[in-house]
Amino acid sequence: MSKILAEQLLAGVILADNDNEEYIYLPGGEVGSEDPHCIFERQGERCGDLPLADAVELAKRLHLSPGKHPQMGNKAW
Repeated sequence: MSKILAEQLLAGVILADNDNEEYIYLPGGEVGSEDPHCIFERQGERCGDLPLADAVELAKRLHLSPGKHPQMGNKAW
């Protein structure tokens, strides 16, 4: 797991690919939880909740980087 991507998600950074409309972020309610789960969205639809480690691996596979969500902006909370 990429520690940098995990720390970015834990800090509220949204990982995005605006061209393909793909986003992964950690909602504010998950901050500080023992097993945080991130949200994955594709083309405006929520595709599911992912454990942090799985979210990081998906972000690496999709080449997501810090970006801007159409409704939330740069930060998830």
